[in-house]
Amino acid sequence: MDNPLDDREKPVETIYDGKWLRMLRRGRWEYVERTHGKGMAVIIIAVTPADEVLFVEQFRVPLGSRTIEMPAGLVGDDDASDTLAAAAHRELVEETGWEPGRVEVLLVGPTSSGMSSERIAYVRARDLVKVGEGGGVGNEDITVHHVPREHAPAWLIEKQSEGFELDLKLWGGLWMIDRNPDGSPVAP
Repeated sequence: MDNPLDDREKPVETIYDGKWLRMLRRGRWEYVERTHGKGMAVIIIAVTPADEVLFVEQFRVPLGSRTIEMPAGLVGDDDASDTLAAAAHRELVEETGWEPGRVEVLLVGPTSSGMSSERIAYVRARDLVKVGEGGGVGNEDITVHHVPREHAPAWLIEKQSEGFELDLKLWGGLWMIDRNPDGSPVAP
């Protein structure tokens, strides 16, 4: 069996270059990267003043299904000077109608390290203020869900039983409502 480490020194070959994604090959290893933005995304952990976790629901073409996710979006999609914090702020308002008073970048890491070079940042949004309805921009067709924090895990499992796909990053986000990545409690 071939060792993928043998491919590290081989040149990168472009297999396909699309409007949003590029497919590459290095040796026998094929993977994708984004063709715009910074190859980064944010996932936003947000709890309203009423102690409700914000989730978004939308149809995802690759899955052919509606999904439940935490609000998220690309960094640098329209502006090369975009930052993780600015992207999280913008996406939370666009998708949910809630504006954060502050955001904290918690962790950055790969989303699917065997398939994509994309990285995602968990961002905690705090001091939320309702400023609109949300729903996304353009044709995103996002439904916003406000779920009491104590019921969030059970609500997610109920949605899965109804046929929704659940983004597995939800569980890390729920954990980090009250904890920092190192396990320490969140300071007020």
